[in-house]
Amino acid sequence: MKKTTLSVAIATYNEEKNIAKCLNAVKSWVDEIVIVDGQSSDKTTQIVKKYPKVRLISTTNKAMFHLNKQMAIDACKSDWILQLDADEIISPELQKEILQTIPKTEYHGFWIKRQNYFLGRFLKKGGVYPDPTIRLYRRGMGRLPCKDVHEQAVVTGPVSTLNHDLLHYADPNFSRYLLRNDRYTSLLASDLKKAGLKTGFFSFIVYFIFKPLAWFFLAYFRHKGFMDGFPGFVFAWYSSLRFPIAYIKVFEMEHEKI
Repeated sequence: MKKTTLSVAIATYNEEKNIAKCLNAVKSWVDEIVIVDGQSSDKTTQIVKKYPKVRLISTTNKAMFHLNKQMAIDACKSDWILQLDADEIISPELQKEILQTIPKTEYHGFWIKRQNYFLGRFLKKGGVYPDPTIRLYRRGMGRLPCKDVHEQAVVTGPVSTLNHDLLHYADPNFSRYLLRNDRYTSLLASDLKKAGLKTGFFSFIVYFIFKPLAWFFLAYFRHKGFMDGFPGFVFAWYSSLRFPIAYIKVFEMEHEKI
């Protein structure tokens, strides 16, 4: 029987702190690793060039980062494609499941559950887990729409779910979380502005009181974020603050004079 081959597709930009751990978890059992780098100014490219299976493609660092992810996907040559971010690590259990699944499955793609690291632990409640994402699909069957930062891949054909988890280290420390939070609230503010949100008394009440309280109650109580201890409280609280923060940024856009 013909061997079923597997490519890993990764887009990078200044990932010197993460990329080695990501690559070390896949280098021994995948057939190729395609990395599209958006002109990193750190040591990312020097690190990835040390891995024999890596094919490095240089491009610009686009505002819609999924365009670079799709470029990596398009460059893959294997039967199956596993799309990863540089801050994600394949566990040994997930590795084994992938290798056992892809040679015999009739599905064209798979959802993979993610464990998200925050304040020293992986969150298991609060709506943070299982955080499923479509990352494994047959070549030519999966594409990113490249329209939104939170979008999922679109797979042609039947899709199933794997049992084991992908380990996600997006926030190795709280400072990193705050940086990402600033970026995401800016995107939210831009979307709200495009949708026609106008600042004023009633919208202030909605975005400073109703939406934050509703989200905190949902994450911390209904989805049992309290079971993740102090990290669960902080995550629920700061997640709810994205509404007033985005509102403030909309206000700022409305009153810009520069």
